[in-house]
Amino acid sequence: MTKKLIGWAEQVLFASVVFVLFLLLFNNRLVVPLWLQPVGRMHPVLLHFPIVILLLAMVLEAFRSRLISEVNTEVAEFYRNFLNNLLLIGALLAGFTVIMGLFLAKEDGYSGRVLNWHKWLGVGVFLVATLIYWSRTNSWYTNRLARLGALTTVLLLLGAGHYGATLTHGDNFLFAPVSTMLKSDPVALDKALVYTDVIQPIFEQKCLSCHNPDKLKGQLSLASAEDLLKGGKSGKLFVAGKPDSSLLLQRIHLPLVEKKHMPPSGKSQLTPQEMLLLALWIKSNAELTKKVIDLPATDSLRMVAASLFKPAEQTDVFDFDAADEETVRALSTNYRTVAPLANESPALAVNFYNKAAFSVEKLAELKPVREQVVYLNLNKMPVKDADLKAVGDFKNLRKLDINFTDITGAGLSELTLLPELQTLTLAGTNVTYDALQKQLSRFKKLKSLAVWNTKITPAQVAQLQKANMGIQFIAGFDGASSKPIRLNPPQLKNSSPIFVESLPLQLKHPVKGVQIRYTTDGSEPDSVHSPVFAGQTILTKPTLLKAKAYKAGWYGSAVATFDLYKSTYKPDSVNLLLPLNPVHQADGAHTFFDGKLGTFNANSPAWANNWAGFRKNEMALVSEFKTPVQVSSVALRVMVEPETGIFPPSVVEIWGGNRRDQLRLIATINPSQPTAKSSPALKAVLCPVKSQQVSFLKIIAQPVKKLPDWHPNKGNSGLLLVDEVFIN
Repeated sequence: MTKKLIGWAEQVLFASVVFVLFLLLFNNRLVVPLWLQPVGRMHPVLLHFPIVILLLAMVLEAFRSRLISEVNTEVAEFYRNFLNNLLLIGALLAGFTVIMGLFLAKEDGYSGRVLNWHKWLGVGVFLVATLIYWSRTNSWYTNRLARLGALTTVLLLLGAGHYGATLTHGDNFLFAPVSTMLKSDPVALDKALVYTDVIQPIFEQKCLSCHNPDKLKGQLSLASAEDLLKGGKSGKLFVAGKPDSSLLLQRIHLPLVEKKHMPPSGKSQLTPQEMLLLALWIKSNAELTKKVIDLPATDSLRMVAASLFKPAEQTDVFDFDAADEETVRALSTNYRTVAPLANESPALAVNFYNKAAFSVEKLAELKPVREQVVYLNLNKMPVKDADLKAVGDFKNLRKLDINFTDITGAGLSELTLLPELQTLTLAGTNVTYDALQKQLSRFKKLKSLAVWNTKITPAQVAQLQKANMGIQFIAGFDGASSKPIRLNPPQLKNSSPIFVESLPLQLKHPVKGVQIRYTTDGSEPDSVHSPVFAGQTILTKPTLLKAKAYKAGWYGSAVATFDLYKSTYKPDSVNLLLPLNPVHQADGAHTFFDGKLGTFNANSPAWANNWAGFRKNEMALVSEFKTPVQVSSVALRVMVEPETGIFPPSVVEIWGGNRRDQLRLIATINPSQPTAKSSPALKAVLCPVKSQQVSFLKIIAQPVKKLPDWHPNKGNSGLLLVDEVFIN
């Protein structure tokens, strides 16, 4: 390089050092604007150049004395100039890479121990390389110092590269294939846990590189079950029992070209089987502690998961050959799964799960594998008595689920022709006592029969049990002789939990004969002391309602909690004095009085459309009433999700008066703030006001300016989300 170009480069290098030190000094206050973020994202593109150049330069630097002493003066001069230029270019590129990295680290998802090590080691590479460049022409810069500096730079490069790879690809990226080879024997099916051995490995292999405590992309960690349940910046990852409302499934099914598709393009993608397992796991209430074999034998999740494990020691010995693998794969469709019971097992389990697509012809399609089918799940399918003749073709069938179908029992004779049938479930059907009584003795190997929620009475079940001692009858309505079933929680029937003057409370339950008990004081209802809901309860004030369902012979339900809000006054006009957070605009000032409540579910329109956000600006809302109103309280419904930085306001001020330009402070409250162990919540922040008449109300709510020390983003401002304001 020419002397002039070298001079310019040295000035840029010096400016880079100053700029990097400035960024490090004011890191907590640094906010990278959107237009500058693409510069930060070039960090992984550029970083390979300084690594290669500096490694070469350090090798040459370490052996410079030997190389120079063995060549003539002209070659030695060329060598010095070449090495000098190489060091200058390497240090400059390292500086640019560090600056880009510091910009990138300010985006969501980058935090933790690994990031800090990567950052400081990278800064160390830049500063040491720069120091070597400025020092190597001084007389005190000996060969020993040259070797020491080169070794230090190489070690820093290796450390920064290691932690950078961990951030990008996850822990143990380099040796993961070898670790897999050295793992112990695969888990046996009878010991396999649904979450630990089926679901968690999917997250570890496909998601953990970006979603771990050291790289919280989207504020989401999948390192543990606890982290999984917390969700991330976009809300809860899934809604147990509701795959259609789960953000996780939405993201993995987006087209690969979509920005929000997960895993991102370029990463190892989920297989169809892995996507199916995640969907079935969420559908089955996202169990965390159950074994695979604890799931019903005809459960879809069990069927698919069982193929991942070596077979447990089985009492069943199948004397038929396995079906053709291509045929089995072809028979699995968008309305039916066909899967092996376990790895290396010839037996198959079939599950129908699309009611609209079912017909008896779909059973006939299974003719190529009818010999191998031992489990058949027709739960909630439109199966009629005549269709049971088609079921009779599966001669090796061990378990049959026809719960909640349209059968009456008239076709049960067809099932008696199944020589291996051991388990039959008829819950929720119109099967009669007479039909069962006639056919039960003809079943050759039947051991278990479910008849709960049918027309068969407890007394009739007792008679059937007495006459068929070899069969276990499962009758949910008879707790004395069978294992009870837990009731679902009660449901709120009112169209909206917001009311003006009073609310006639409406609770419901899908099971007939259920008794609902409730409380309004925050305590948990019990089956003895809590009042029974009789449809005559009228609420006249904001209420936290808790309810449980009870029925003889059933386990009581979990507690259902409902927040019911009173909103007496709706302003004639409302406006915001300061802008909303750009990401959470909702419907502007009208958001707070539209009667639409937000949710935790980030996959729901209620998340995107109903929450108004404040971070840089305080909430400053002015409401006008053309006819003066008597105000005694103001409440803000807010989201609290500490792990994602969503906090309640630090202070709420209420200003009132009869003229817009002459408002006075009439109430102030400092809401309690969450702690490190606080759970997410949707709550109303109540600000009592000394009862008075006003025409104008101004509500000021200040977001938390600095998140507490225990928070991963400590020192940054919190996000305040408000969906409704209640004036009473």
